[in-house]
Amino acid sequence: MGDPVKDASLEVPVPEVWRPTLEAVVDSLVRRDTVIGAGLPSVDPVPTEISRMCLQAVDDYGDVTLISLPDESWDTSVALWSGDHWHCLVDLWTEEEGRSDLVLDIDVFENGHGYRFCVHLVYVP
Repeated sequence: MGDPVKDASLEVPVPEVWRPTLEAVVDSLVRRDTVIGAGLPSVDPVPTEISRMCLQAVDDYGDVTLISLPDESWDTSVALWSGDHWHCLVDLWTEEEGRSDLVLDIDVFENGHGYRFCVHLVYVP
């Protein structure tokens, strides 16, 4: 897959170049880190309150165990260009049901020769 698509009329698959970082953010959720994505150099610091809300959304979803992203997650997760960044919805998976209704809402910005990630929330759209 080439460069991320900058077309606000197209929802596109999440570019492969972002997937390792997004997987690391989800792994942080799986571990229930107090601060989601802490220590990941390309991820903006996530306020403690936002991290708490993300973990609470998982708890409120039900008696499920969040798992690391399988390859199948990229079949349905999407990115959409929003003028100066991409808005991504990453489908989250649980041990009990496979793909869940939960998504990770995260924005991706160009940053010099790389990308910067800004976690928003976890929720059911």
